[in-house]
Amino acid sequence: MAIKHTMQLLPALVFALALVLRASADATETIHLKFYMHDIITGGPSTPATAVQVIKGVVPLANDPTTHFGDMYVIDDLLTEGPDAASPAVGRAQGFFQFASMTEYALLLTANFVFTAGSHNGSSVAVLSRDVIFDTVRELPIVGGTGGLRGATGYGLLRTHSANTTTRNAVLKIDMYLRV
Repeated sequence: MAIKHTMQLLPALVFALALVLRASADATETIHLKFYMHDIITGGPSTPATAVQVIKGVVPLANDPTTHFGDMYVIDDLLTEGPDAASPAVGRAQGFFQFASMTEYALLLTANFVFTAGSHNGSSVAVLSRDVIFDTVRELPIVGGTGGLRGATGYGLLRTHSANTTTRNAVLKIDMYLRV
């Protein structure tokens, strides 16, 4: 008799468990962050370089004797609300990028996006990505986060807002879509 009652309760228990799991999945928050990254390779007296070459590769890329497979830059780039460097700062992108293809302008980008203002002050997200710099839109996988963004996953969409081919400085627009 006890087995019969247990068997009758089993579907109700499975249903209740499914509801709890669904509610847990729905508790995941989606966050959209939009900001601009200022990558300054050629600095000046009032604007120091924020991307510094630390490794010089040996094999030049086709049609560009100044860029080499293996070139690596360490970055500490300013993140701002708008495309102007004077717009309010929201954080820094700290890490490195390396020319990781012998045949195209493709970077390995490894960076922590550290937020220093706003509702995500003190939090960061980590990116590990391939960045084909002449593609109109590049996707950046988010592989983790800290603080209020702990355990974040998702992706960023990176677009070149402006670039100077002489100085090699660029302003990049980034839209991040995070699940926390």
